[in-house]
Amino acid sequence: MARRKAPAIPDALLDQLLAGADPKSAFDANGLLDNLKKALAERALNAEMDHHLSSDDEAGNSRNGYGRKTVVTDTGKVELEIPRDRRATFDPQLIAKYQRRFPGFDDKIVSMYARGMSVREIAGHLRELYGVEVSPDLISTVTDAVLDEIATWQARPLEPVYPLVFFDALRVKIRDEGLVRNKAVHVALGVRADGTKEILGMWLEQNEGAKFWLRVMNELKNRGVEDILIATVDGLKGFPDAIQAVFPDTLVQTCIVHLLRTSLDFVSWKDRKAVAGALKDIYRALDAEAGKAALTAFEESAWGRKYPAIGQSWRRAWNEVVPFYAFPAEVRRILYTTNAIESLNAKLRRAVRARGHFPTDDAAMKLLYLVLNRAEKEWTMPAREWCMAKAQFAVLFGDRFARAMA
Repeated sequence: MARRKAPAIPDALLDQLLAGADPKSAFDANGLLDNLKKALAERALNAEMDHHLSSDDEAGNSRNGYGRKTVVTDTGKVELEIPRDRRATFDPQLIAKYQRRFPGFDDKIVSMYARGMSVREIAGHLRELYGVEVSPDLISTVTDAVLDEIATWQARPLEPVYPLVFFDALRVKIRDEGLVRNKAVHVALGVRADGTKEILGMWLEQNEGAKFWLRVMNELKNRGVEDILIATVDGLKGFPDAIQAVFPDTLVQTCIVHLLRTSLDFVSWKDRKAVAGALKDIYRALDAEAGKAALTAFEESAWGRKYPAIGQSWRRAWNEVVPFYAFPAEVRRILYTTNAIESLNAKLRRAVRARGHFPTDDAAMKLLYLVLNRAEKEWTMPAREWCMAKAQFAVLFGDRFARAMA
């Protein structure tokens, strides 16, 4: 039988703290937990003051009583006694001079914002749950701190080689000059040589085009990316040329999932399952020649004649579909699996739907960054197919893939 692990706080001390009181009351406002926070915070502040006075180069400085400050915690409000010194040079670190929220409270606000709650919804939630009045302006100030984090994240160095990068776009509504406009937020999802995933960056642009994509590719190169083996894109005009202008050896592949989704946009709801089944013969074909024959067969079938726009959309993208057929089944599955980019898109769309539209570009970027950040923390394992795909990449790309493994 496993031995019971000793508690971090001895039972005798807990009994002493509770002193016969109802344990449930410990969680009430101004209960035991709040009193402990107050006692620990004041002890830490006094220790900071002792350290400050002992390291003060100028002689004659000493304590000068206490000032009172009310701070907001995750359970309510706590009034703290903040030590002062005679020279007024003490700047506490635990509770900064102008800080009105207990450490960790800002994280709760950011977490709620990341879940798609609006500023006013967060204020209402804090009022109902903790009885704390927090103004929308204060919440905006807390979440605005994320913008500095985004700037650092967007400029961080990247890996020299990525075997696979998915480029995708999400449409969001943003108020601009008094009008609500549709803008595109583009996300790059990279897969490292060990199969782990990484968000490489996020860009917001109203007008897509070759110049925009060239800027994105140059940004990735300036951040240390030297080679991308396969870039999977969603068929945007000018994108393949922009990628190969900066990374000339990259194979550009149209995302099969996007091509299927575009195809099904032409199809009535009751026919979608049957049409999706018929299209499998195209992207599961043995090679490019067999794939083209399957496309022709689909166009001549009842579904192809009923929905001729599907065949036309596949033929327009065919030059970027063809590379797909050169790969074995394991690599193909990585390229069109919904696990990588589609699950990420689902999280982003859910957050965007909850907000309706955003008041500014910054508001949209803050929310989407936080959603991406949370999603990235959930990625702990590579895709199941990656072990087989890695062996195929080593054969297909040789030294280029070896550099990614280094």
